[in-house]
Formats: sequence, C-alpha cells, structure tokens
Amino acid sequence: MLATVRMRGVRHGASGPPRPRRGTPAATRARLVATAAAVFNRSGYHGTDSNRIARAAGYAPGTFYKHFRDKRAILLAAYAEWVTTEWRAIEVELRSGGGREGVAARIVTLVLRLHRRWRGLRASMLSLAATDRSVRRFYHAQRRRQLRMLHDLRRRAGRTSRAREDDAVLLFTLERVGDAIANGELRALRLHRGRTVDLLRQLVRRQLG
Repeated sequence: MLATVRMRGVRHGASGPPRPRRGTPAATRARLVATAAAVFNRSGYHGTDSNRIARAAGYAPGTFYKHFRDKRAILLAAYAEWVTTEWRAIEVELRSGGGREGVAARIVTLVLRLHRRWRGLRASMLSLAATDRSVRRFYHAQRRRQLRMLHDLRRRAGRTSRAREDDAVLLFTLERVGDAIANGELRALRLHRGRTVDLLRQLVRRQLG
C-alpha cells in the first residue's frame, strides 16, 4: 500500500535516513515504490531524481537500479499501486452495505480524500502521459484495468451490470471532479463544493443500479 511509508521531506539530516533492515527483494521494491509515490506527490516528477528517491527510502542509489530502470519506471509502478489501492478501498465500501445512498456517499468521500491526498502523484502521471507516448499507453492500460475492476466489483457485489460506456462516464467524472476539488478549481471558480459533491453522490447512486 502507498500508505506504508510516511514522509515529511527528503532531507533527513547529515547522517541520512535510517537504513531499513535487510529484507526480501519484494519488500525492498515495495518500499522504493511507496517512497517514490510520496516524493513525486510532494516534489513532482521533474522535481526529483532516482538517487534522491533511493536515499529517501534508506538505500544506496545502486539498490534502486536493481529494481527499476529509471525514474519513469518507478513512477509507473507507483501509479499502478495507487490504482490498486483506490479500487481495493472502493471494494470495501461496496461490500459494507447500507443501501445505495450510504454506499454512494462513502465512495464519493473516499475518492475525494484519495485525490486530495495524492494530487501531486496524479499530476505527475497526467503531465507525463500528455507528452510521452509509452507513458500514455501505460496510462490507457490502467484505464482499461480500472474498467475491468469496476465491472468485477459490480458482479461480486451483486449489482446491476452496466455498459462499458456507462462505467467510463462514471470513472471519468469521479476522477476529473475529484482532481478539480483537490486542485482548488471549484474554489477558484466560486462553485459550491457541497452541491458538487451531492451531484457526484447522485451519479454514483444511479450507477449502483
């Protein structure tokens, strides 16, 4: 999970961050990904480098390159983990029951919280996808993955099946409005946050079937 590493800054003093205990390669990779997510979230993709990420995680730069080719590769891994984390949390809310009204309200609250918490990471991904063809292909693959997960969540929760276009509109609307709220667009445009959130809840409630 991305929340496994909490970071307040990359600078840790003269002696550097505490070195993590030797673990499995999978544990080292997970720590690097979680740390990279936090660094990208705070500094942006162009505001850091692979050496800085490695040191922030408590490793030498050489350890980074045992797991990732470059900074772009770890951004993709961090974003994929973000998608997984978000949809696992949504699944928990769908399974918790309580009627469409309650489920819709909790899902919207969850999505807005995650978008606010990780707005820097998402901005890094979106800006790179706009200019890098291979990153854009990866981003589209994550979109297809999200649609599959949404379809599977409906099925496992016993919800009404929807067309892929319906699911896509739900996904796009939740994410775009979530980003707009997280980035202060509503405030800048003097739009009412409560009314906007209520519209999102209505959309999710209808889509739950």
